[in-house]
Amino acid sequence: MDVKPVRRIVTGHDAAGRAILQEDSAVARVQQVGGAIGPMFHEVWNTQSTPAPIDAASGEPPESGIMLAPPKHGTRIRVLDIPPEGDGIRTMTPEEAAAHFAEIGAGHASNAAKAGARHALMHRTETIDYGIVIEGELVLIMDEGETTCYPGDIVIQRGTNHGWANRSDRNCRIVFVLIDGEFTPDLKA
Repeated sequence: MDVKPVRRIVTGHDAAGRAILQEDSAVARVQQVGGAIGPMFHEVWNTQSTPAPIDAASGEPPESGIMLAPPKHGTRIRVLDIPPEGDGIRTMTPEEAAAHFAEIGAGHASNAAKAGARHALMHRTETIDYGIVIEGELVLIMDEGETTCYPGDIVIQRGTNHGWANRSDRNCRIVFVLIDGEFTPDLKA
């Protein structure tokens, strides 16, 4: 997939406490998940606790690999480039879907094998996610209903089972801010 790099600008403080531009470059952690048919993940930043410590000039907390969910008690911001959906996703088996999510440490999140699943990549995470479409369009699929999201639309995903489908003929770029959450007992199961 040929996509425009995501630019990350990080601020900090110099030795005198003045605000500085600490970093200005393309996001370094980029990975296509699920092979040629899958989305391109651009990992922008994460925090590993709340409140997040703010110091003079440290960088992003280190992580190994790309993980779907944010760190426990943390946050994550990423950009996804989602290509048009083809038969590779439409005919994906539940086992292939679970393997797709396992690539990003979330095989348990896949719900494709659930009776009545409306999309091969249906999944659920214990997070609050803010999704902001910045180009293209994307269909948000729920257990009941679906809606098409366009540039400027913002989705607040509250730990629900869902899937995303790019039914257009061009790439969709969406920004996600993920916040660690905790299901109430009635939603835990």
